[in-house]
Amino acid sequence: MTWAFDAALCALILAVALATVMGRGVFRAIVFFVVYGLLLSLAWVRLGAIDVALAEAAIGAGLTGVLFLAAFGRLARSGADADPPPGRVNIAAALASAALTGALAWAWFALPLPARPGPELAEALPRAGVENPVTAVLLNFRAWDTLLESVVLLAALLGLWMLARDDAWTERLGLPQHVRPGGVMASFGRLLPPVGVLVGAYVVYVGADRPGGAFQGGTVLAAVGLVAALAGLVRPPRVTERAWRAALVAGPGVFLAAGVAGAALGAGFLTLPEPVAGAAIFAIEVALALSIAVTLAFLVIGPPETGPEGS
Repeated sequence: MTWAFDAALCALILAVALATVMGRGVFRAIVFFVVYGLLLSLAWVRLGAIDVALAEAAIGAGLTGVLFLAAFGRLARSGADADPPPGRVNIAAALASAALTGALAWAWFALPLPARPGPELAEALPRAGVENPVTAVLLNFRAWDTLLESVVLLAALLGLWMLARDDAWTERLGLPQHVRPGGVMASFGRLLPPVGVLVGAYVVYVGADRPGGAFQGGTVLAAVGLVAALAGLVRPPRVTERAWRAALVAGPGVFLAAGVAGAALGAGFLTLPEPVAGAAIFAIEVALALSIAVTLAFLVIGPPETGPEGS
């Protein structure tokens, strides 16, 4: 039964992927893309990679799907034709996809299997301050990678804001949302955020010892804020509001402070001493989750707009 389920799951993933890239209509492609991400999350669960599954469901399917839907809505509002002409085939994209598929197939059969870091990681894990090996690697053993990822995410938001006009910096981010009172979006906006906040906070809290962490929990919290904004319950802030700016830099700031503290205590920069590693990682996780949630939500909302739409 297990092999039958795995085979059916693989076949379904391939079918949905083909429907995403070959189907007609951008909106239909976005829907299939979200379904594809959810199926991949299930596949990662079958492989035992729970942390990757959570990240795929939250970022690959949820937040990216919302970003695509927001872009599709902007195209519709601008009067642009979002759908390609019938019968048109993008030869360059098809060739690039075929080349990538061939390269991945070659890598699968030609490259040797990587050595499992089980003994070394198991020996070092008691000194990390956490029981989750993924969290230990990301926030202690290879903290440079995670710190740079948080900085790159912030740089992406700054690059998006640079697309705004100079006279729009005093306006609110994005466009105001209008929903029908008592409609589906208004109901979801009242029901989902309380549950989402609890789920996001729980995922961040258990990330030290179980699958979860700042990136997964922050993405869930970002989705909660987006649902509330789409339902018209909250208004996007302005770029000039200092509290939101502080939230954006809280994660990298706390991360750097912990790294400097580790160097001052003699363990090395971004190396957390064993007596304080657990508390330091928890503080970093909370600050990173806040920054990731605000950054991802602002990326989807978009830059500040001029005129009555952005006021």
